[in-house]
Amino acid sequence: MKPVIFDRQYNDRPLWVLFFILIGVAVIALFSAGSTLAYKHDSLLGPVAQQTLFLLAGVVVAYLVQYLPTWSIRLGGVLILALSVLCLYIMIIPGNPFSVELNGAVRWFNFFGIRFQPSELAKLGLIIVVSDMLTRRGTDEEKKKRFFWSLGLTVVTCLPIFMNNLSTALLLAFIVLLMWILSCQPPKYILSVIGTVLVVLLVGYSVIEFGYVRPHRSLGGPFKRAVTQVKRVDALIEEMKQPKGEFRLNDQNYQRSIAKVAVMRGGKTPFGVFPGNSQERDFLPLAYADYIFAIIVEETGVVGAFFLMLLYLSILGRACYVSSRYEDYAAMLMMMGLALMLTCQALVSMAVAVGLGPVTGQPLPLVSRGGTSAIVTALYFGIMMCVAREQNMLKARRDASVEDNLRHIPEIRLDEDTKKNTNNLPEIQL
Repeated sequence: MKPVIFDRQYNDRPLWVLFFILIGVAVIALFSAGSTLAYKHDSLLGPVAQQTLFLLAGVVVAYLVQYLPTWSIRLGGVLILALSVLCLYIMIIPGNPFSVELNGAVRWFNFFGIRFQPSELAKLGLIIVVSDMLTRRGTDEEKKKRFFWSLGLTVVTCLPIFMNNLSTALLLAFIVLLMWILSCQPPKYILSVIGTVLVVLLVGYSVIEFGYVRPHRSLGGPFKRAVTQVKRVDALIEEMKQPKGEFRLNDQNYQRSIAKVAVMRGGKTPFGVFPGNSQERDFLPLAYADYIFAIIVEETGVVGAFFLMLLYLSILGRACYVSSRYEDYAAMLMMMGLALMLTCQALVSMAVAVGLGPVTGQPLPLVSRGGTSAIVTALYFGIMMCVAREQNMLKARRDASVEDNLRHIPEIRLDEDTKKNTNNLPEIQL
């Protein structure tokens, strides 16, 4: 007899359907957007096959993770966070042999030939740990301490990410903020944190803008990427000031400009230029990564863009539905945090690709090319499926218990005299 814990009847089918649809979109989009990769590798199928292997590995990971108990995921989250934070701080040490710099940013950790992005693992680990921390029972004083512990843990995690990837640090901090709101933390604490962060960002922007960008000075040390980040914001502001119809192409706005051209070509008809007919993919250096949504819009138009947005929003909607029936508050918050991270990251990536925000380097979850991103996103799905599956099992047990109790209630039978007396009772009118 199959153990109940491995019974597939409790698996969450809607999440699996959404997961496989995203994988299908990823493979099709990479075929269209991977022309530069095909030219570089002298093979059309090579890059697609490599990414497909990562996606298949992600399916295996998600399938296995969904059968884990949630307590083991919480324990694993602590280990993942500790490992990723350790790697992040090692990467900011000058001259260390583990850091890999690409496009002027140090985001990759090389562990004896195995490359991965610790920031992707840090996002997963922090959400799991914070969800567990915020939902533990206790006195008001203990809850207050846990809030500030979660704040300190967020700062410690985001600080090394902030040095090389501002958008990821801000996105992760924003998700923690939403988790504070969902767990009903005191508003005065939340507003104080928001105000402090805004002041720090405003002061930091002013210092870099007037102290380094405008005087054309370079900044060294761990915050050397700050100049690039401020220049990207300045470029967006300058672009918004340009007269309508005026177009200036330069090295700083090249990718954004080509992505806009792709979006405009796709917007001529509701269905775009149809898959395989993209022209801008040959001119957009990161068409297969950060700007893959621009190619999707070019080839599938408004219909394809709306479908993909609806797909990510459906993930969040499914998480909300499962969480509304929660038996485990910590598991509910963990699932909502992961779903919010996936959806918000997708919306940010889409906004950047169509020119509604500064360049951030945020990939489109599961669709953009990347091994670490694909595996970690699959972990997100696996954990959400695990929570959904656990809720289905708990509901089935509760329903079975109620049915069993009803079965043991003795049947009440009335004799003929009692029935007659009951029928003769006067009618009560209100």
